[in-house]
Amino acid sequence: MRRRRVVALLGGAAMAGPLAARAQSKARPVIGFLGVANPASPLVVSNLKGFWDGLRETGYVEGRNVAVEYRWADDHYDRLPALAAELVRRKVDVIVNEGGSPSAQAAQRATSTIPIVFHASDAVADGLVASLARPGGNLTGVSLYGPERDAKLLQLASELVPQARVIGLLVNPHASALERALSVAHETTVGMGRELLIVKAGSDDEIDAAFASFSEGHAAVVVIPSDVLFNTRTDQIVQLAVRHAIPTISGQDRRFAAAGGLLGYAASLPAAYRIKGIYAGRILNGARPADLPVQQPTKFELVVNLRTAKALDLAVPRAIVARADEVIE
Repeated sequence: MRRRRVVALLGGAAMAGPLAARAQSKARPVIGFLGVANPASPLVVSNLKGFWDGLRETGYVEGRNVAVEYRWADDHYDRLPALAAELVRRKVDVIVNEGGSPSAQAAQRATSTIPIVFHASDAVADGLVASLARPGGNLTGVSLYGPERDAKLLQLASELVPQARVIGLLVNPHASALERALSVAHETTVGMGRELLIVKAGSDDEIDAAFASFSEGHAAVVVIPSDVLFNTRTDQIVQLAVRHAIPTISGQDRRFAAAGGLLGYAASLPAAYRIKGIYAGRILNGARPADLPVQQPTKFELVVNLRTAKALDLAVPRAIVARADEVIE
C-alpha cells in the first residue's frame, strides 16, 4: 500500500511538472511588436537594441521572463492593419510599434483596450493622444517631431547658407497639423530676415516639380521636414537635389545623409526606443498608459555629408561640422 502511494505521488508530481511549466509559460507576458520595416535593416537592429536596453531596465529580458511576437510589414504599409489584427487576436499584453505614425495608427484602430506604446511624428496632431501630459486611453510613448523641430531645421539652413535670401520648404499637403507647421515656419524665417518659399508635394511627380519650382524661385537651400512620404522617397529627393544643385536639409534620421543628402537632423531613434522599452516594462508591471505622459526627445543627431557638400561646391561652416554626431567624408 505504502509503495503504491509513493508511486501515485511520484506520478502526480510527474504530471504536475508539465502543468506547472505550461502555467508558467502561460503566465509569461507577451509583447506584440508591430513593425513597418525589414528586421534585417541596420537601423531597425540599432533601434531594437535601444528597446531591449530600456526593457531590461524594468527587469524584463526577452526569452527569459517576457516573450515578443514580431510582425513585420517589410515596407508594405497596406499590410499593417492585418498584422495589427493578428496581434490583437494573439491577446498580447502590450503592443509596441516600429516605423512611426502609420504603425501606431494601425494599432490604435485595431484595439481600444490593449496598451500601445508608440513613437510617432506628432502624437496629438496624428490623433493618437489627447495631450502629451495626459494621454488618456490606451496609448502612450514618444512624440518625435512637430513644428518646433521644423523651426530648428530652418535655423540650420540659415546657418548652412548664411547668404541665403530665399529658403525653400517642401511640405506634404496631407500632413497633419500642416497649418500650425506653416505658421511656425513663417515666424521663424521672418525672425531670421529670410524669405520662405513653400512648395507642396503629395506624389512623386509633384516632388519632381517642386525642385524645379525651388530652382526657378532661387531657393539657396531647401528644408524637408520628416514625413512618411518624403522619408520613403529619399533616393528621389537626393537625386533631384544634385540635379538642381540645391543644398538640402532633412528632418529624417541619418539615412538621408547616408544616401547622399547634405544634412540630416533628427531625434535619436535608439534613445526613443529605449523610452519605449521602459514604458512597455512599466505597463507590464501594472502601470496604465493613461498615467504615463508622452515623452519628447532630448537627444538629437546631426549628420553631415561632406562628399555631397564638395559636389555642390559648398563649404559647410566649421561650427556645424564641429557639433555633428557623424561626418561622412
